[in-house]
Amino acid sequence: MTTDHHDHRAAFGAYLARLRREADLSQSALAARLCADAGITTLTRNEVGRWEQGRRLPSAWLPSLARVLGVPPGELERAARGEPAPAPDREPDTYVARSVGWLLEHDNRHGADHIADAALQVWQAERARITGHDKQHLAQVAEIGEVAGWLLHDAARFPEARATLAQAHTLARLAGDAPLEWFILDLIAMVSVHTGAAGEALAITDELITGRSVPGRVALMARVRRARSLAQAGDRARALSELERATGALQDSIHASDPAFTWWIDGTEVALHTGESLLSLGDPAAALPHLQRSSAASADGGRRAFGNVLAELTALVQLQAWREAEAPLLRLEPILRTVTSSRTRVRLRSTLRTIDRDGPAWLADTAREVAGNPG
Repeated sequence: MTTDHHDHRAAFGAYLARLRREADLSQSALAARLCADAGITTLTRNEVGRWEQGRRLPSAWLPSLARVLGVPPGELERAARGEPAPAPDREPDTYVARSVGWLLEHDNRHGADHIADAALQVWQAERARITGHDKQHLAQVAEIGEVAGWLLHDAARFPEARATLAQAHTLARLAGDAPLEWFILDLIAMVSVHTGAAGEALAITDELITGRSVPGRVALMARVRRARSLAQAGDRARALSELERATGALQDSIHASDPAFTWWIDGTEVALHTGESLLSLGDPAAALPHLQRSSAASADGGRRAFGNVLAELTALVQLQAWREAEAPLLRLEPILRTVTSSRTRVRLRSTLRTIDRDGPAWLADTAREVAGNPG
């Protein structure tokens, strides 16, 4: 054994011991969790001790260690090889933010119609820069693809969104970035729900819900997507059961193992998807309270508010509650001046046509005025 090998094993052992203590685990507890993750019973505290003493590298256990300790797999692999941590300006979040952060900020405020082509161009350029098997760079490019896929979805370019997300998922898997894989799978399920591909959405959400190492908030997101696809298939009982389980899971605290991308799944978001599921099931009366809750929480006037307020309006129009429909319709007018999301505008046009066809003349006139304001 060379001195270099011994030094980097010792450094890795000290690093592993620090991670274990930060996770508030004893050596015995870490061994037990690793056994549970891998489905075996043979790993002992003594073996963990040998790793931490630098006597042996846990090469075969690195994926399980990453999951149990909540550390990116690439980070553990670099440490086990004795490689230095990446320079700060090459960390995925910084690199990705510099590449596409401005696109996401624009989308949140104004929708994706005018920036989808730019996102696609950045994604294609980054893919062309891949020259080897640098897992960090693969993860960075995968995340850029995830952003591009979302923006193409918001611009109602669904086949391109689906293809981009599938390619980004492959890169995330090659990078060994499980949280990014989960996020991209969730987005693919989202596209599937929006385009009515319930079978694909159910297959994806089954994979996420049953995954042994999938954190609770990720499974919660999958249950919401699963409920939407079940509702589209007309399975009311199972759809509402999934939504009930998702609502119950919100009572759990957010754990350290929950990826950062799960920030959006809160009570308001579950209320929105509960209402949307009930709309799919043909029950706008039951949907309305949930959609009113999500609409009332949307005060920023951006893309998210567009979708939430429009969902409330859609339920009221289906109920022919014409007087109550005026308020959300008027809330949409200023949003439409600044937000261009083709995905949401398709629904808006359908709802406005229903008002024009079935609603009272005074509301139809208001709807035409709102629709006449360019976005």
